[in-house]
Amino acid sequence: MDHTAMVLVAACLAIGASLPAADEDSEKLGQQALAAFRKGDHADAIKLASEAIAKSPEQVGPLALRAQFHAGMRAHDKAVVDYTAALKLEKEKGARAELLQRRGEAHFKLAKIKESIADFDSYLEINPGEDPQHWMRGLSYYYAGEFVKGQKQFERHQTVNGSDVENAVWHYLCLARAKNVEAALKVFIPIEGDSRVPMMEVHALFGGKSTPEKVLAKAREGDAAGRVLERQLFYAHLYLALWYEAKADDKKRNEYIAKAAAVANNHGYMGDVARVHAQLRGVKPAP
Repeated sequence: MDHTAMVLVAACLAIGASLPAADEDSEKLGQQALAAFRKGDHADAIKLASEAIAKSPEQVGPLALRAQFHAGMRAHDKAVVDYTAALKLEKEKGARAELLQRRGEAHFKLAKIKESIADFDSYLEINPGEDPQHWMRGLSYYYAGEFVKGQKQFERHQTVNGSDVENAVWHYLCLARAKNVEAALKVFIPIEGDSRVPMMEVHALFGGKSTPEKVLAKAREGDAAGRVLERQLFYAHLYLALWYEAKADDKKRNEYIAKAAAVANNHGYMGDVARVHAQLRGVKPAP
């Protein structure tokens, strides 16, 4: 789920597509900024994007570009400022929806959960057909304590994503908090075909058919090493933390969320979930 340079380019072009073209100098600065960002020269990319904004202050494109640079650099507070400024200028519904979605993601990453829900709601008012796809809003509902809304969101998501262990688990987590673990277990969503290690073992754990030890063993199974092993252990640690949270075992939850949060930057949006979870529960990432 990480934003690559190509995603940045596509998003910024989409956001600015409905507007008159920026002046030639501003457009050239934007292209130079993108090239700098691709090369990893983030400071220069920000500088060039800022110059493009100064030359075309009424254009959404340069603002959206700099916002995406900030998001890619995990400067989410600065990204929110630029998305907000862009939204004040943008009138076209589709482009506004894109900006709202991305600002909602940035708000979530800042642990501003209610603000993320407000942005996701506004996005879905424009694109109501995307509601079943919007698992991100389900996650925000969980952290906002709106567990029934989260449960319903994950039920709708199941209709378009039927083989994802994570959806079944988050549905369980919301229902466990709305009612209790026993109620969640009774309607635990069956999943087949999630090939990611160790997700089927995670599913078995939440279904009462496995143990934390087996999840960890599965994550380390075979000849996994390097980034592959890190990713498998990240998901094991994240979902063990959530399993223990459902069981109100804060000590064990904290142990595992600290491990997941330690490598959060390598694992896209779910990495952000681990980091935000740790932050909201007052847990420092492990060394």
